Amino acid sequence: MHRRRRTALVLSAVIVAAAPLLTACGSDAHPGAAAIVGGQRITVAQLQNRVNEVRQAQRSAVADETQYQQIVARTSTLTRDTLHQMVLDRVLEHAADSAGVKVTRREVQQLRSEMEQRTGGAKALETNWLNQFGVPPQRLDENLRLQLKAQKLAERLGTDTSRPDFWKALSKASDELDIDLNPRYGSWDSRQPSRVEAKTPWLKDVSAVS
Repeated sequence: MHRRRRTALVLSAVIVAAAPLLTACGSDAHPGAAAIVGGQRITVAQLQNRVNEVRQAQRSAVADETQYQQIVARTSTLTRDTLHQMVLDRVLEHAADSAGVKVTRREVQQLRSEMEQRTGGAKALETNWLNQFGVPPQRLDENLRLQLKAQKLAERLGTDTSRPDFWKALSKASDELDIDLNPRYGSWDSRQPSRVEAKTPWLKDVSAVS
């Protein structure tokens, strides 16, 4: 099996916050926007829709309300973490596009098929990605496409996703996109493309997921 298909990377939505949520309500520069990335807005409504997708999937996956409330308590920073993921998706897309990296639908389906075989089927894979990474079933193909883009970008750079050259490419893309977060969701450090209070890497080697 090709190395790119043996090693799947996931955009982790499980971020451990190193600082408390900023309580500012935003400013005139962010009317209705959770973030501005490359001059394009991620609206508060878009962010909330993504959060709702995760919550609905979590509720459907458990048997009773008590279990669901326990999950909610464990993922209390879901809104910030989801925005973090949405912004980083765009950073990766920009870096990959700049490098001429392309991913086909066939490649995504092949990776998904391989992951389903390893995890015990389509439902098991969807449950695994939801529980471990906060990715709802309807976003799974999109997430796997980004994993392949990250892997291909690293290969194009002659490195891997854990090495400085890969992160330099993401930092450069972050600078070019001139990212501006609404203060209520934190701030952004383009030297390391993540919210400054986030200390968990957004890319994880999940080759051992089963």
